[in-house]
Amino acid sequence: MSAPASLSNSTLAALSADVVRPGYDRARTRPGIVHLGLGAFHRAHQAVFVDDCLNSGETGWGIIGASLRSPDTRDALGSQDGLYTLSVVDGAGETLRVIGSIVSSLVAPENPAALLDAMTDPGISIVTLTVTEKAYLRDASGNLDLSHPDIAWDLANPDQPRTVHGFLIEAIARRRAAGIAPFTVLSCDNLPANGATLKRLAVAFAKARDADLSAFVEREIAFPSSMVDRIVPATTDEDRARISQKLGVGDAWPVTTEPFLQWVIEDDFPSGRPGWERFGAQMVKDVAPFEEMKLRLLNGSHSSIAYLGLLMNKATVCDAFADPLIRQFVSRFWSEAIASLPARLNSAAYTAELTKRYDNPAIRHRTAQIANDGSQKLPQRVIAAALDRLEAGASARHLMLALAAWLAAAEARGKELPAGHFTDPLDSTLAGIFTSAANAMEIADATFDAAGFATGSPHRQALVGMTAGHLDSLRQNGAEATLKELLT
Repeated sequence: MSAPASLSNSTLAALSADVVRPGYDRARTRPGIVHLGLGAFHRAHQAVFVDDCLNSGETGWGIIGASLRSPDTRDALGSQDGLYTLSVVDGAGETLRVIGSIVSSLVAPENPAALLDAMTDPGISIVTLTVTEKAYLRDASGNLDLSHPDIAWDLANPDQPRTVHGFLIEAIARRRAAGIAPFTVLSCDNLPANGATLKRLAVAFAKARDADLSAFVEREIAFPSSMVDRIVPATTDEDRARISQKLGVGDAWPVTTEPFLQWVIEDDFPSGRPGWERFGAQMVKDVAPFEEMKLRLLNGSHSSIAYLGLLMNKATVCDAFADPLIRQFVSRFWSEAIASLPARLNSAAYTAELTKRYDNPAIRHRTAQIANDGSQKLPQRVIAAALDRLEAGASARHLMLALAAWLAAAEARGKELPAGHFTDPLDSTLAGIFTSAANAMEIADATFDAAGFATGSPHRQALVGMTAGHLDSLRQNGAEATLKELLT
């Protein structure tokens, strides 16, 4: 018996009638964007906006996607001509749409020269990134970690880069030497001032190569900031089976997401850009207020729900948020975080929308997935708000429970939680701290040092004390008792 047909250009016409499909000729689509970090989030967010633009007739903005680590996405999409299904789900049901904006896929470790060639192509005007916080390779002070072995490799081997910075700077240098106009670099990662942050790191990397090149990057390359928001759970085998059955053909790697979609972008694109604003993107002069609200209210509460959910045996955000204690805690967390934000923001409406999103039973966003890389995420999601609260003379007790819950969940791996249930760049350091520290205060203090949390702040020790108090209760009494005590 032959295997069922797969999603591809040749099977588009045979899809179920209710499936939305590309309304443009993909053969006439030209690449204008290279995207670094070809994961599920990009395919449920930026690639959808670009697909909208292609459907409207802007044929010069196809995406060349590049995975910086695993070949899995390329392997799945390769036999499907780059096509995949976007599943949008909520309590009312599921809608399916085939996205065609990714015209080709590359795997950087397999062939760095191919990715550099793509980035150097004169037709490419924008390089976008969703590579997660840890790929920016910052040290504890937030500067470029020049001691990182991959940075050292890239500086010594510019034609075979391994890092984001290596690829960007080598491509910029090649375009400059060939007289090709610079591309714009658009970060879509959850970092404060992500564009300015990436530019600072890229300039530092370029300076380590050549001072003149560094000055060129500083002067000529645009790095607009952006804020992106959409919940995208990891695709499961159940998703693949369900979606393939509805399509009538197989899809090896669909993505499932919620109806909500937001993209706020600093409008600084000297070499041109698609008309994203026609499809809901907000082009603004200053992204900072939007990103700060999202980082502190959505991402901060997401991390809190994840770590408390893990400690209370809740597998998904929806499961955890349904627990009355966690739900009440999140409300208190939001109250403290909102007080750290500019009053002009409509935070009440935003958290009301978040409540509906967290309650969506169709989005099975695993707490273990959100829990990854806490040491990289918590400074901007939680600690920044807590420092603002203390500076104003107010409490940050609920905010700092998130940090303690991260530590408690990290320590519980291999015990109450499976070993490797989630990972963190500081795992080896944390393992040593948990083994050698005598009490919660020593764990919190050593972790703040190792991660660079609140370094140089006069409020550092106050945050350490709050974290230690919560951690001691979590270790001695458990998450449920700790929440009950805090909430009363």
